[in-house]
Amino acid sequence: MSKVAKSLSATTALILLSGCASLDPPENLEPVKQGDAYQAQYRAPNAAEDEEGFLRSARMNAQKCLAPRGGDGGKGTSRLIGERLTRNDLVEIFVSGDDTFSGPYVVSRDGTLKLPFLDSVRAQGRLTTEIETDIAAKLRAREFFTEVPSVSVRVRDFASVTIGVSGAVFEPHAVEIGSVTGKDIDARRQDALGASSEGRNLSAALRAAGGVRPDADLSAIEVARGAMVYKIDMRGVFEGHNNVDIMLLSGDQVRVPSRRCFQDDLMRPGPISPPGISLFVSNLTQPATGNAPSANGRETRQVPYGTRFLQAAINMNCVGGAKTTSANRSVVLFSRNPETQVSVVIERNIEQLMRRSERDDFDPFLLPGDAMACYDSSVTNVAEVGRVLGVLSLGTL
Repeated sequence: MSKVAKSLSATTALILLSGCASLDPPENLEPVKQGDAYQAQYRAPNAAEDEEGFLRSARMNAQKCLAPRGGDGGKGTSRLIGERLTRNDLVEIFVSGDDTFSGPYVVSRDGTLKLPFLDSVRAQGRLTTEIETDIAAKLRAREFFTEVPSVSVRVRDFASVTIGVSGAVFEPHAVEIGSVTGKDIDARRQDALGASSEGRNLSAALRAAGGVRPDADLSAIEVARGAMVYKIDMRGVFEGHNNVDIMLLSGDQVRVPSRRCFQDDLMRPGPISPPGISLFVSNLTQPATGNAPSANGRETRQVPYGTRFLQAAINMNCVGGAKTTSANRSVVLFSRNPETQVSVVIERNIEQLMRRSERDDFDPFLLPGDAMACYDSSVTNVAEVGRVLGVLSLGTL
């Protein structure tokens, strides 16, 4: 090898090896170091275990919480309970001994039922029993019957509704819920009298808006209906009971207030949680040549709600292998504060995260839309430098 080639190889080696040196930790606008970012688990384990203390993150998160606002104790929500009609619902009306008024009706755009020869009957937000009484009274008042007739109103099909959902949910926007189309339609149910639907419930609207965030105040979820605003306490959904999962009507507005803190106990699957987490992932380049050989398939990119950082790193094949070449890998998490929309990047040494007993303090929960990337170990980096130098040396011969 010529002197020029040797000099070139030496210079190249210095440049490449300098890339193996440890880099500064990622900088963030969010107060990650103080544990005051969206979740305290983002802060890095800089101190020794006996100096850091154990399992402080949940307490640090809770210290920022505003007091629960609390619902109205059921005083106003009683007006929301039950299967109440809304625009475009299909009902079947039966009037005893009469065919003129009996038949199928659709609730009109103005929220009324229009029977022949009668004034419009208000249906929006009302129970069928209330409508039955109203129709019977109107028929008797118009002297179509000498006595108050027997009237039956039965729902044949609940229409879909559009609900505005805002506040502490992952995807605030107007959602359409309650629609059943195509192969999901059961012809026998369509022909039967009566109808029932869970698709128009409050929980369905919250799921359709991406699920509630960990900072949500479940004690006072607001439902605006007309000029009234009702506060509903849904804390029971995570304990297996939900007596206030009301049916929503077209035009309702739902707002989930925030407690301005990360609540660890909300990071679990539930009726109003996100259905799962879609991750953006990038695996290490050695020994794999890409994501496909690393088995980064659908199950890797979609994980259950409540999954932690280390669990996802294992799922991405970032952990394990020969200790000599695989130790000291690192994994990076890219996230965003859903309240402020400010991004955060954290990096963890995988071996340190695995071996420290207080790992839960620094093992953050994953949020929808998070991204992760693996970095190879220093041994692999040096081996890659050697491979590049070998290629360069051959090129100079």
